[in-house]
Amino acid sequence: MKNSPPDELSKEAKTWWRRLVDEYAIEDQAGHLLLQMALQSFDRMNEARELIAKHGAVVTDRWGQLRANPACTVERDSRAAMLAALKALNLDLEPLRDQPGRPSGR
Repeated sequence: MKNSPPDELSKEAKTWWRRLVDEYAIEDQAGHLLLQMALQSFDRMNEARELIAKHGAVVTDRWGQLRANPACTVERDSRAAMLAALKALNLDLEPLRDQPGRPSGR
């Protein structure tokens, strides 16, 4: 299948791949590369989040001092990379309306 997700992505990331490719008709190679980068970052962010849940946001170093868990940095950086790649895809996140101007708020 032409738009199939990369094998190295998690099951959840593959679901997101299919959903985004279908919904936004991402067909070009550059779009696929950006989406792959976003979802690899998504997987890395989730792996770091699991480590934080297991070990806590703060860990004790070899001198007994409290330090931020390095996984917190990985989570933050991966989230930023994911959002940057999604932004670079230039997805239209606002639904189309049949009239100009701001929505009525109803």
